[in-house]
Amino acid sequence: MIELERIDPEIRSRVPKLKAMDTNNPLVRVLFALAPVVLPTHRVKGVALTKEHAGSVPVRVYRPENPSGAGLLWIHGGGLIGGVAKMNDEFCGRTALELGTTIVSVDYRLAPKHPFPAAHDDVYAGWIWFADRAASFGVDPARIAIGGQSAGGGLAAGLVQHLHDDGQPVAAQWLWCSMLDDRTALNTDLDAIGNLVWDNPANRYGWGSYLRAVDRQAPPPYASPSRRADLSGLPPTWLYASDIELFHDEVVDYAARLKDAGVDTTLEIVPGVPHAVEATASDTQAAVKILAQGRAWLAARLGARTAL
Repeated sequence: MIELERIDPEIRSRVPKLKAMDTNNPLVRVLFALAPVVLPTHRVKGVALTKEHAGSVPVRVYRPENPSGAGLLWIHGGGLIGGVAKMNDEFCGRTALELGTTIVSVDYRLAPKHPFPAAHDDVYAGWIWFADRAASFGVDPARIAIGGQSAGGGLAAGLVQHLHDDGQPVAAQWLWCSMLDDRTALNTDLDAIGNLVWDNPANRYGWGSYLRAVDRQAPPPYASPSRRADLSGLPPTWLYASDIELFHDEVVDYAARLKDAGVDTTLEIVPGVPHAVEATASDTQAAVKILAQGRAWLAARLGARTAL
C-alpha cells in the first residue's frame, strides 16, 4: 500500500473507500461494469443534454446556452472494461457551461465482450459524426479537441494518432490521468504497490481483456498509444497524473516524448491523490485545482470562454 504520509491529508481518511477493485472476483467485475448504468442522469442548468447516435454508437451531446463555437469529443474512463458516458454528465456539463463548449461524449463498447478495435472504432465513429455535424451545432470544425479520462484518455490518444495519420486535423488533445501503455500491466513488480482506485492487477485484467485478440509483442497501431514511435505532428497536448497513481510514469514518459517530438505539451503532476481525483474525490482542493487548470488550458487552446 502507498505510504500514508505520501497521501494528501485531505484524502487520508478516505483511503479504505479508494482501494482498487479485486478483478480476480467475477462478481466484482460484473458490478464494476454495471454500476454506472444505474446512475441517474445529471443535468447542469444552462446546458441542454440529448441522447443521439453516431450510426450504431450512442452519444450524449451537451450544448451550452451561450456557445463559444468550440467543441470537444469526450471519452469516459473505466479501465476499458466498465463505465458509461453518463457517469461524466456533471464533468461534461460543467465544462460545456464554463467554456461554452459543445461536447459529444461517446458510449463505446467495452471489453472483454468487445475487444480491440471495438472501442477505438466507436470513438472514431463519434468523431466523424461530430465533425460532419459541427456546423449544425454552431461549432467551428477547426476548434474541436479530443479528450478523455483514464482509459478514455488512452482511447483519445489513440484516436488522435489515427486522425493525424488520416490527415484530419484536431485542435488539441486533453488527457486526464490516462491509461496509455499496456506494458505497465505486464510488469508484475508493480503489483505489490497497492495503488488507490486502480492497481496493476486490475490494469492487467483491463488491458488483457481489451487486447486479448492481438499480439501483445507487437500490438496494432492505436491499440496502446505509448507504443507509437513517432509522435511528431500531433496537436497541442495537456496531460496530468498523480504522483502516486499507477499511470504516473507512463504519462510522464508520453509527455516527455511529445515534447521531444516538437509537440506543444503541458504536463501537470498532482501530489498525493488517487487516480482520477477529479472524479473519485471531486470535493477536495486538489480536484478543484486540477479541474480549473485543465479547463483554463482547454479554453485558451480553443479560443473558448474563460471559466465563469
